[in-house]
Amino acid sequence: MGTDLSHIRNIGICAHIDAGKTTVSERILYYTGKNYKIGEVHEGTATMDFLQDEQERGITIQSAATTCPWTHQGREYKINLIDTPGHVDFTIEVERSLRVLDGAVAVFDGKEGVEAQSETVWRQADRYRVPRLCFINKMDKLGASFDFSFGTLKTRLGANAIAIQYPIGQGNEFHGIIDLMRMVAYYFEGDKGETMVEKPIPDDYKETAEKWRHEMVEKICELDDSLMEKYLSDQVPTEAELKGALRKGIRERKCNGVLCGAALRNMGVQALLDAVIDYLPSPTEREHVQGTNPRDKEEALSRPHDDTGPFSALVFKVVSDTHGDLTYIRIYSGKLSKGTRLLNPGNNKKENASRIFEMHANNRIPLDEVGAGNIVAVVGIKDSYTGDTLCDPEDPIILERMTFPEPVISMSIEPKTADDKRRLSEALMTIRREDPSFRFTYDDETAQTIISGMGELHLDIIRTKLVRDMKISVEVGKPRVAYRETITKRVEYVRGKFVKQTGGRGQFGDCQIHFEPFTAAQAKEEELDFTENVAVEIKVVGGAIPKEYVPSVEHGIRQTCLSGVKFGYQMINVKATIVDGSYHPVDSSQVAFEQAGRLAVLEATEKAGPVLLEPIMKVVITVPNDYLGNVTGDVSSRRGMIIDTEDRGVVKMVTCEIPLSELFGYTTSLRGMSQGRASATMEFLEYRPMPAGLMKELVEGGAKGKK
Repeated sequence: MGTDLSHIRNIGICAHIDAGKTTVSERILYYTGKNYKIGEVHEGTATMDFLQDEQERGITIQSAATTCPWTHQGREYKINLIDTPGHVDFTIEVERSLRVLDGAVAVFDGKEGVEAQSETVWRQADRYRVPRLCFINKMDKLGASFDFSFGTLKTRLGANAIAIQYPIGQGNEFHGIIDLMRMVAYYFEGDKGETMVEKPIPDDYKETAEKWRHEMVEKICELDDSLMEKYLSDQVPTEAELKGALRKGIRERKCNGVLCGAALRNMGVQALLDAVIDYLPSPTEREHVQGTNPRDKEEALSRPHDDTGPFSALVFKVVSDTHGDLTYIRIYSGKLSKGTRLLNPGNNKKENASRIFEMHANNRIPLDEVGAGNIVAVVGIKDSYTGDTLCDPEDPIILERMTFPEPVISMSIEPKTADDKRRLSEALMTIRREDPSFRFTYDDETAQTIISGMGELHLDIIRTKLVRDMKISVEVGKPRVAYRETITKRVEYVRGKFVKQTGGRGQFGDCQIHFEPFTAAQAKEEELDFTENVAVEIKVVGGAIPKEYVPSVEHGIRQTCLSGVKFGYQMINVKATIVDGSYHPVDSSQVAFEQAGRLAVLEATEKAGPVLLEPIMKVVITVPNDYLGNVTGDVSSRRGMIIDTEDRGVVKMVTCEIPLSELFGYTTSLRGMSQGRASATMEFLEYRPMPAGLMKELVEGGAKGKK
């Protein structure tokens, strides 16, 4: 407790799969004294990959948080570090981590440069306005090239990259780094590279270092008018001036400082930590956190990052634990003491923060009190989930929520015994609490539970969790694609009339709607609510439908779109405009108008050219030249389109768009056709209409599977 806010850094390590994020994190823990030995991903001993699945598969599945100290220029700093996954199936983990971080280190492979998933992570960081440093890792790898990787930052990410280090040697020859700010060389000595030794720049690197320094100074001066004047009048800016301008540029996301090293060989990590302190912002340097008043949604509120204001925090992760759920929170303002009563303004429930922990991966240190700018885990929170706000009950605020991607793939699971059935729904609720990109529903027609997620690996890991960790025996069905429905043309004045006469009071509801294709961009332009990708506009005049029944019509329309109209899949990208109707002074009711809305949508869909949409994935395949023909032929056979082919030395990077339904088991067959030498990453791109022939086949095949 009591750390000066300007001495805190909340950072994340994020990158493409296999760029070495977790290895960088392990070195950070070792050099900051948090670990006494270095854990290795390839040996399954990495601290931050503490789940059994992570150790067996050698990948990061969930973001792990830890806190470590770092002394820089004689001052103690506190770094809250989050190691995030690189695999696209766990993109939610990156998303929620970036939402609460003040800065990030993007790690790149020194041989590959910017890869497909790095672009996704970069876009996510842009969306959450997170300032970034770039660390070009694996400079010791055969074929590593700083110049190439640095170039890809500009060409593929459009980053204003400024190199502040340059490697001494590359591949097997890599043995140190040049600091372009101070124009000295650093070497890493000792068993674990723990001693950073400063020496003069080797003679054969002086000219190269001068060239890169000249470029660095020029690009930093472009960020600051007064420095530019100084530079143009042939005065050399001081190191402090350069650092100040670069720090400001990174903080305002106008540029990105680029460093290099080889984490596995323990080179460059201490210099990276110094750069984190020098250039990434402390909580006080970020914009004030924005929110709204829960009592008046129109009133915008903002809270500065300090301990003195009313308490506000965002829940960004929930982990089920034997001793009760651990709720990870980022505190934006105020202080939190253990035992404090808090309010979740989203559901208006009171929560009790009975205990507070500073986390070190899966170990915890109890705290009595904690202030703004910190990331901690709290025990005792019962009804708050990822994206919820916790605040002072006397001074409520709702912070901006996170956006969660829609699942694109689902499969059925069936419990084997009655006991398994009883425990299954509870287990699925637990997983849903932990992972907002996971969904599950019960299909009454097939009596199956359908689980949905972001990809095959995602569902496979959930299945493993159920069977191995929660000891529930389940039978798993074949994965199924989450298709969607939409319409292709506008129809007007379609009537939905619900009349039911029984012995006593009857039911009467009548409405007319226009129904048309609609996009998110149009909804934004017209300022319409586009929840679940459906917009409803009300243009009823002259009390044709009494005011109290209009919301019922809207509810009927939305619920019908949600449960599927023509093919049994959720309907998206449509707009219904309620234009007219009639009512009965005695028989009309909310239920009747809800049914009228439903009937209007069913009728309108028939006339508006209904089609099925299928999820399309962006797939990036890295393939040696020898196997390019096999791979591109296979892409075509899967109804894929090749968008771009790029040379990367002896391999080609093929970017294509392929329907998800054609991609089950793709990684296995890709290995088969390339003798294990090709690899692929994929991410959801968009929904597109299905070819008529395939749509007919799917519908006639009795396709079920609501949403």
